Amino acid sequence: MKHRAKSSKIKYEHDMIHGLREFLETEIEPLEYVKSIFPGVIKRSKGVNPGFKARFKYATRTGAKILAYSPSAVQEVFVVTSNPEALKELLEAKRSPS
Repeated sequence: MKHRAKSSKIKYEHDMIHGLREFLETEIEPLEYVKSIFPGVIKRSKGVNPGFKARFKYATRTGAKILAYSPSAVQEVFVVTSNPEALKELLEAKRSPS
């Protein structure tokens, strides 16, 4: 498929906010229930976030929508998965302080 490395589930068509590529490659891509990852539109954010964070937004027919936040921008990420609930639990576990 165009814009995709041979062994990657991530489509590299668009730019990614700082920290997103590493997060997707280390945390989301290795999951067996994730089929494909499509980073989407980058928008400026009004608030100031201290660093990179990712939040589960909602389940879709084919998977899930995640919002990734950097200090000055937010980016949509669409994940094709057979188990959006497991993805949601993973992201919420990473958000909560240990």
